[in-house]
Amino acid sequence: MKFPLYIAQRYLFSKSNNNAINFITLIAGFGIIVGTAALFIVLSGFSGLKNFSLEFTSFSDPDLKIVPNTTKTIRFTTAQKKALTALNGVTSFTEVVEERILMNCDNKHLAVTLKGVDANYPQATIDSILVYGQWFEPNTPQIVAGWGVTNELGFGVFDVAKVLKLYAPKPGTGQQSSVKGAFRSMKVANAGIFQINETLNNSQVFTSIENAKYLLNYDAETLSAIDIYLEPSVDEDTARTALQSIFENNVTIKNRLQLNDALYKMLNTEHVAVYLIFTLILIIALFNIIGSIIMMILDKKKNLKTLYNLGATVKELRRIFYYQGILMTVIGGGIGLGIGMVVIWLQQKLSLVMITPSLAYPVDFQFINIGIVLATILTLGILASRIASQRIAKTQLND
Repeated sequence: MKFPLYIAQRYLFSKSNNNAINFITLIAGFGIIVGTAALFIVLSGFSGLKNFSLEFTSFSDPDLKIVPNTTKTIRFTTAQKKALTALNGVTSFTEVVEERILMNCDNKHLAVTLKGVDANYPQATIDSILVYGQWFEPNTPQIVAGWGVTNELGFGVFDVAKVLKLYAPKPGTGQQSSVKGAFRSMKVANAGIFQINETLNNSQVFTSIENAKYLLNYDAETLSAIDIYLEPSVDEDTARTALQSIFENNVTIKNRLQLNDALYKMLNTEHVAVYLIFTLILIIALFNIIGSIIMMILDKKKNLKTLYNLGATVKELRRIFYYQGILMTVIGGGIGLGIGMVVIWLQQKLSLVMITPSLAYPVDFQFINIGIVLATILTLGILASRIASQRIAKTQLND
């Protein structure tokens, strides 16, 4: 064992004759423990909240989505449909017509996104998002509205007392002679209510693709997008290449991450902000290490002179307190990390903190968070120890 490390251990685990120094050292150790535990708990809590938020989009979004490059629509010919059906690795695909329209109920108006889907829309997705009523019947003027849309316009499931109308502007140029002539309309009945996330709940309405095409005056080969569902073992890049060849590179293909890039960016930005805030708190806590080491240097001044006279170099004496600070950081960080892991485990098993009476605060135990916490605490601890140990100078030892 190296001489500086041996002395550092002795100084760390032995009591000083000065009770104030013992108290300062205790505070420094406690600050590291609390700071490390808090950083790990917050990162795990935010990871859980991030996964919880993304769950609402993951089960409603396809594996890949084919969208137009520049225009609002794409052409999907019979030949392309046959080629897509025969493509290996594609379990199914859904034709989609999507557009912003106006919805009316008892003289209340709301701009919504009408999403027309065909009969291939996944049943698993329907079962996941549908909370009341039923899915719309094919070839009928029915819709399935978001929870927020029904609350805003004040209608329910098959509410016969309410008249629901959908309005879409008619394509063309020139001045319209009347407002009625500028819109194509359709009376519909609401068959069910879905919940995905707050944004979609407040702005989206599902219907059959036939209804959407009629309302928007689209022909049989005109679509807004195509949702692609892949087999689990299929490579995404390979599937992209095959799909682009079918559509002659005239479309854009997006995965789930790209479809929700704004949400991902927001969550990642919040993650970084939370990390920086709690790292700042940890930095403040590690200032106690600097104070503790400096007080220890002053307390052990006579011992340091003796060691110096016996042949120890200034560099070795600095290393004593450098190692002492690192040991304090490692031990305190390890204890704090252990406490944080226990708290996260208890939250997962016992639901200690609840958001609602039936929903526990989501947390996620991730090894990457352990790595982040360890890297942060060690980096800051080494820096703080280095700064404090530089207080030892040759002139002080010769006094």
